This record gives sequence, C-alpha cells and structure tokens, in this order.
Amino acid sequence: MKKLIVTADDFGAAREVNEAVELAHTKGILTAASLMMSGDAVDDALARARRLPTLRVGLHLVLVDGKPLLSPAAIPALVDRDGRFPRDLARAGINLFFSRDARRQLAAEIAAQFDAFVATGLALDHVNAHHHFHLHPSVAALVLEAGASRGLRALRVPIEPHHVLARADPSSRRRADWRAAACAHLLHRRARRHDLMMPAHVFGLAWSGAMTQSRIDGLLRHLPDGISEIYAHPATSDRFAGASGGHADELAALVAPEVAALVRERHVRTGGYSDFAAR
Repeated sequence: MKKLIVTADDFGAAREVNEAVELAHTKGILTAASLMMSGDAVDDALARARRLPTLRVGLHLVLVDGKPLLSPAAIPALVDRDGRFPRDLARAGINLFFSRDARRQLAAEIAAQFDAFVATGLALDHVNAHHHFHLHPSVAALVLEAGASRGLRALRVPIEPHHVLARADPSSRRRADWRAAACAHLLHRRARRHDLMMPAHVFGLAWSGAMTQSRIDGLLRHLPDGISEIYAHPATSDRFAGASGGHADELAALVAPEVAALVRERHVRTGGYSDFAAR
C-alpha cells in the first residue's frame, strides 16, 4: 500500500509561507507543516494551525541560517555578531564537533525550541531541522536526547531513492551527496533504536526549491510501496525575507487539480506522520 505525507517546511518563517500552507492544505494535497518556533511569523502560523485541525504540525528546528529562540548572549558560541545562526553549515558543524561549549549551548537551544512547541498545545506530529542540520551526528544526539522527554515520536530521516527520481524526471541529473547520505543512514539506525516513526522514502533533497507539478506528478506515478514523504517550500510570493525562488511554483504544484486527481487515481493514502504511526 502506498502512503504519502506531503509536508511544507518553514511554516512560520513569513506570512507568505503561512498563507501557502493554508491554501495547499485546504485546496490541495498538503497534509503537514514543519513549524519554526523562532520564525518572524510564528504567531500567524499558530493561529492558522489552530483553525486547521486536520493539518499535522511538527517542529522545524532552526539551528543554522536563522534566529535563535534563546538570547544571543546565552549562546555566544553559536551565533554571529548579529545574533543569528550562521549560514555556513560546514563551519557550524566543525564548531560543534570541536567545541564543548557550542554543544552545551546547542542543547539548551534545542530544548528551548522543543519547550516552545509543547507550550503551544499543538500535537507534535514530527521533528526535522532547517537545512536538515539534524543529520550532523552531534546535533542528532542532542535532538534525540531532548525529544525523548518532550513528545518526540517521529523524525524525518532524508533517505531519497535516486532510482525513483530518475523515473519521475528522466531529464533531471544531480550528483548524490554521499556525506549527507552516510549521515542519514547513521541517523536512521539511531532513530530506530529510539523506536521513532520514519518514512521509508523522502523526496525533496534533489529538487529543493524546484518541486514542480511535473515532478510531483512523476513521483506519484512511481511512488514506492510503504510510507513516503514529499516535502516542499511553498509560498504565495517569491518576495519575502529569506526567499530563494521557486516558492510560488511549488504552491501551484500542491494545489493543482491534476495532482489531487492523480492521488485519488493511484489510491494513495495521505496523512501526517502521526496518522500512519497510529496505524
């Protein structure tokens, strides 16, 4: 049986993102959203989530390329002179590997973001991280530790089967990132030891920012059996702080009537992580 989670990341980053999440859920195939607790529009996102009881909401940990939840003064080893997490993932990862202070401060920030989500009263559907920074082994350990007592039951582990991508869009050619893949398989083993629910297949890495209608169509036609996740970054406009382009096209793909019709035609069961974990 084919089961599918369709997720929007960066929920709470901007009003344009939040608007797209609501539209894609009420008029399209979107089933879940990953919420940034330090996002500029988090209050607007929470208001929308509370009036959309069928939208499954998870935690999108922001640990790079964004604002911390804690005061920058409390986490000086993690932030730049502007009080923000750096955009350079490699440098941030090296810092965590060698600095005990950085790991201690990151543990506090991760706990704060988990606690802020718990305080919303929303059910925690899943957890992932901005730019998938939870693939870093040191970060993964801290996420699993903090989540164990804060309702973590499901985790995105981005293992993307490239043979499915090749069938879905034969014209697309992209070299696999073997480092990310190795970290993903390590995280998969650790998450299994914690008895966490994970989709077997995750689509969105190779086509980040370019999850077009034709590609979603192709994925649906070649979707493997079991639980899969397609994630995207929709927005009603490509003009907002932090926008990287392609957001409006991804929204158009998620609300396309042809895509919804294909989900029905292929008898794909859709839902959030928690829907499938319960079954």
